[in-house]
Amino acid sequence: MLQQLDERNRDLIVNVNGRLVHRDEAGVSPFDSVVQGGDAVWEGLRLYDGRIFKLREHLARLRSSALALAFAEIPPDDEIIEEIRRTLVANDMRDGVHVRLTLTRGVKVTSGMDPRLNRSGPTLIVLAEHKAPVYDRSGLTLITSSLRRFGPDTLDPKIHHANLLQSILAKIEANAAGADDALMLDQRGFIAETNATNLFFVSGGVVMTSRTVACPEGITRATVLALCAEHEIPSRVDDLSLTEAYRADEAFCSGTMGELASVTEIDGRVIGDGSPGPLTKRLSDLYGDLTTREGVAVV
Repeated sequence: MLQQLDERNRDLIVNVNGRLVHRDEAGVSPFDSVVQGGDAVWEGLRLYDGRIFKLREHLARLRSSALALAFAEIPPDDEIIEEIRRTLVANDMRDGVHVRLTLTRGVKVTSGMDPRLNRSGPTLIVLAEHKAPVYDRSGLTLITSSLRRFGPDTLDPKIHHANLLQSILAKIEANAAGADDALMLDQRGFIAETNATNLFFVSGGVVMTSRTVACPEGITRATVLALCAEHEIPSRVDDLSLTEAYRADEAFCSGTMGELASVTEIDGRVIGDGSPGPLTKRLSDLYGDLTTREGVAVV
């Protein structure tokens, strides 16, 4: 599942604070808050035929995260959308594109963690790449990480921040075990998410996912739950243990970068019959249909 360079991305144009430059020339100041302490928020967006799916929801989460971190300035949505549009046009992009949108607190006058040192900012970075959904749809393997996801009393997962060391350490464990990704538990031992995505399980025709105690308020996650409600598919949001994962009929993960992807093995246990299940396939098709019809036109 290791991503490879798409040759179309070799000469990408990257947008840093409105300046469009070649990927090899793009950079931020060593005094930028993202360099100094991972002090930034981010969103992953996906472009379908000139439209970004759930763009307003992503920008609302970006703003919510920046407010929680007490950013002094947050660009208005229309300004951010215009910079996304400029970036896509500069790269002649219209479909099959993933956009990494990062907003940092800005540049400090001297190194240090104190936000009062920030005298200019924020810094807006728009990185758009030709990138298909990254997960193998035939089925992913997960192992349970030894690291526990933070709860709201330590670092609230509702803040979609750029400090991803916890996820990176869990991914290192998954790589070492030969798995695709790592399943992560919360501090109480219940399932939170993977190192990169929200998780769903299907048992007895009921689609289940964890509460957002120690996982982000995923926009794809919310879309899946909305599809369940719309199409009268029973669903449940609850604390879920590993036992419920091991005995599930189906499992899948969700996220903007990978859409919906089946999980067929967890900690050496085969899930269901070891292939993508019928509800996973149905919800994946419904999600795909939604992305062909909805979204904010940007190019």
